[in-house]
Amino acid sequence: MLEEAIRDFRSGRCVLIYDWPDRENEVDMVYYAGLIDSHKIYELRTEAGGLICFGTSGDVVRALGLPLIRDLISPHESLKFLNKKASYGDTSPFTIWVNSVDVHTGISDRDRAKTVSRLHEVVSLISRGRVDDGRRLFYNEFYAPGHVPILAAGDLRIRRGHTELALLLSRISGLSPSVVFAEMLSYGNSMSLEEARRYAGRRGITLITGDDLLKAFRVDSNV
Repeated sequence: MLEEAIRDFRSGRCVLIYDWPDRENEVDMVYYAGLIDSHKIYELRTEAGGLICFGTSGDVVRALGLPLIRDLISPHESLKFLNKKASYGDTSPFTIWVNSVDVHTGISDRDRAKTVSRLHEVVSLISRGRVDDGRRLFYNEFYAPGHVPILAAGDLRIRRGHTELALLLSRISGLSPSVVFAEMLSYGNSMSLEEARRYAGRRGITLITGDDLLKAFRVDSNV
């Protein structure tokens, strides 16, 4: 199953990733950001339905000097009480929300695809060691706040969310740490694993679990 996921991911098709029943108990639709287009953003918006996010590695986020939102909130006495963990026990991986300077309002499928594509260019430069070029592109070609949130993957030994799992899929696929994803929703609730399995079967989409990814990367799921 993982071989099919890697093949699909590398070719620009989406992969569904389920985390764990004792965590979010959710399935996310994930694309490699290097092959994103407006049709795929439309699919994330209409077929998945959750928040469309761009994810990259903590190294890239640190190279860009991006703060986590929770760190921006903490110094403010009137807001720091908002810094709580989610019900499943994790802290938020959100940094800032951005738009490419080349978009119109930033919210359309074409606009968000353009912003994601430009973010991928930034990540690619930094991943190839061209950190100054990546920073220059980011500082010159984006503004905030925008419509695409940037999420920073953490250490898998500490946090095992969809951001980390999606970036792990990108890593074992031999690709840049650059993904775009959204939660799968049903009417009123997150889509269950069984619903997602049926959806994947109808669409011919590969569904993998967090355990599948951790085993493939030789990470003990009990660590």
